[in-house]
Amino acid sequence: MTPRDASDDSSRWSDLERPPLNAGALRRGLVRAGGLWTGVEVVQSTGSTNSDLVALAAAGKAAEGTVLVAEEQTSGRGRLDRQWSAPARSGLFFSVLLEPADVPVARWGWLPLLTGVAVATGLSRSAGVDTALKWPNDLLVTVGGEERKAGGILAERAGDSAVIVGVGINVTLREDELPVPQAASLALAGAVTTDRDPLLRAVLRSLEHWYDKWRTAGGDPAASGLQETYAAGCSTLGRVVRAELPGDRSLTGEAVAIDGDGRLVLATEDGVQEPVGAGDIVHLRPA
Repeated sequence: MTPRDASDDSSRWSDLERPPLNAGALRRGLVRAGGLWTGVEVVQSTGSTNSDLVALAAAGKAAEGTVLVAEEQTSGRGRLDRQWSAPARSGLFFSVLLEPADVPVARWGWLPLLTGVAVATGLSRSAGVDTALKWPNDLLVTVGGEERKAGGILAERAGDSAVIVGVGINVTLREDELPVPQAASLALAGAVTTDRDPLLRAVLRSLEHWYDKWRTAGGDPAASGLQETYAAGCSTLGRVVRAELPGDRSLTGEAVAIDGDGRLVLATEDGVQEPVGAGDIVHLRPA
């Protein structure tokens, strides 16, 4: 699907409670000499910002630090091609292009976890909402004493040198708009603001901060503080979970740690500690 520029207008975009993003203000606030972000584009509607940015990177038309934001995604994707849908202008749906050439490829698997830490930190500061991380890629908020999913992260390789990281965050969705009862939004979690411009700036500045720390440490999750910070905010740890694996296999145990490769370590009833990688998980559920 061809992206439509956000300056286009029609009656379906007239919800006054959901004003459009200000692309010019976002560029002025984020793009600076020596900084990570090199360009910010806001489009009115597209299929998937991740798919668009992967294609642009493959064609050599996007540099590191490119940010692509959509007011609406009609074919938004999560991990394992699960669908992500939300009304127009009801959330933050964006992708960024990263080229961590100075980090060993074996450590690139930390990028979605790094993004989770950055998003949680940015939203805590800007929206006043405590965001927990469900390993490997979900963002959780508390609504009525229950943890519910308000966002997700998807990282994809783009050639040999780039990674596209996509983020979807429900901001103003009401109860009757939620795709499933287990979903949530920042508004339902009591956010002090649902103005998407400062929320997006805060998240991207936090992502720049953590990405710089991680790269400076050569991608070492311990030296950069990433491993410890992720574990501190990960609601999966300390719980007994069942990891559903390909081939109808499953593994049940207490989630006790995030190892140096970003894998979830499960302590089974047999007294064995089994690491499970994100690429091996079909579902991770409470046991």
